[in-house]
Amino acid sequence: MATEVNGARRPAEDGDEPGWEVDPEDESGAAVVATVGRQLKLRREAAGLRAAEFGRLIGYGEDLVYKVEAGKRIPRPEYLDKADRALKAGGLIAAMKRDVEEVRYPKKVRELAKLEARAVEIGVYVGLSIHGLLQTPEHARALFEVSQSAYSEEDLERLVAARTARKSIFERSPAPALSFVQEEATLRRRVGGTMVWRQQLEHLLDLGRLRNVDLQVMPTDSGAHPGLSGKIEVLKFEDGTAVARSDGAFNGRPTSDPKHLRILELRYSTIRAQALSPRESLAFVEQLLGDT
Repeated sequence: MATEVNGARRPAEDGDEPGWEVDPEDESGAAVVATVGRQLKLRREAAGLRAAEFGRLIGYGEDLVYKVEAGKRIPRPEYLDKADRALKAGGLIAAMKRDVEEVRYPKKVRELAKLEARAVEIGVYVGLSIHGLLQTPEHARALFEVSQSAYSEEDLERLVAARTARKSIFERSPAPALSFVQEEATLRRRVGGTMVWRQQLEHLLDLGRLRNVDLQVMPTDSGAHPGLSGKIEVLKFEDGTAVARSDGAFNGRPTSDPKHLRILELRYSTIRAQALSPRESLAFVEQLLGDT
C-alpha cells in the first residue's frame, strides 16, 4: 500500500507491500507465479517503463516489482488490477488473478480444499481444537499466533486467508452434507480472549442451524470413545468413492482402501452415537454463551 508523506503519496516500504512469499517446495505454484511475473515484465518493458517508474504508477516499491517479475513474490489481486490499468492491458493482466488465486495459499491447504470442494458428504471428529471449517478468522489467527512458529505478519495473513477461503464450502449449491463432532473442551477454551471466544460460539450456532450441517458436542464425561486416538475425517464423493484419515490409524495418511474406510467410518459413526444430538449440542452451546 502507499503511504502519505508531507501530503504526497509514495510507495510503501517493502515489508508493508501486499504480496506473499513463494513456497520453494510448491513447484506447481512457483511455476504459475513465474509465468505471471514474466508476462508482467514483458508488458512493462514493452510500455517503455523502468521498474521504479512502474512502481510509482501503481503505488508500490521498486523492490516488490522486481520480486513479482522474478517469480519470488505472489502478487495480490489489487496489484494486478493496478498493473492492468497502468499498462492499458484491457483486462488481460487482471485476468491473471484467476491463475494466482489458488497458489496464494499453502500447497497442503489447496489439496485439502480441492477434496472438500468435490465432497458431497464430510464427517469430522476433532478433539484438540475447533475444526478449521468452523473457525472465525479471529479464532484462526489466535491459534496461529500461539503456535510458537514465529510467523511474520504476512505469514499470519496468508494462513488466515487460506483457512477462511475453505469456508466457501458452506455456500456451495447443491450443499454437501456436513457433520462435525467437537469435544466439549474445545468449546470451553477461550482462544483469543472472551470476545473472540463468544464470537466463535455464536458462529458455531449459526452454522449448526444450517439445514445441511449437523454439529455435535462430545461431553467430557462421556467416557472412552474411538476418537481418543486423534482426529478423524471422512469425505465421500458423488461417484461413490471416498477418502478418510485418522491421526491414530494407518500412519495418519489419507486412505481410500475399502477395508480402511469401513474401519474409520465405523469409528466415526460410533463417535456420533456417543455425542450429544445436534439439537442437544446447540442447546449446550447456547448455555455456554448464557453463562458468560
